[in-house]
Amino acid sequence: MKKNKIFKLMLCALLLVAVAFTGCDTQANRVNYNITEEAENFNVYRRVTVINCIKGDTLFSIEGRMNIEADNADNQLEIIVEVADGEYKKHFIGLSDNVTYTVEDISGSEVDKYHYEINYNPNMWIPFTFDYKE
Repeated sequence: MKKNKIFKLMLCALLLVAVAFTGCDTQANRVNYNITEEAENFNVYRRVTVINCIKGDTLFSIEGRMNIEADNADNQLEIIVEVADGEYKKHFIGLSDNVTYTVEDISGSEVDKYHYEINYNPNMWIPFTFDYKE
């Protein structure tokens, strides 16, 4: 009977430890998330190079602040480049069995593993104005 109680207590303690560590995130996961967010917000300078694997030729190269999405359904790479403040261009690159690409982070990403921010969509808020009194 006493062994059964000890076993139950040890099992509960083990479950508590497992639950406590489930929510823990690694430093690599936090940094990866932050770099991805920075890139998706056009804050990372990148270079995309598309290569013909049969001949080894560079087919396409583009540099700039860009968001990159691999669309597996259409077998293409979708690149949105920021060319000026508030101006963007979208490029599509068709991929095949003999075409591949690389993405390089040219500038390096300065991210803080402890930083986070909350962004609200201003269109979702009820409009209001501020009254300033002197």
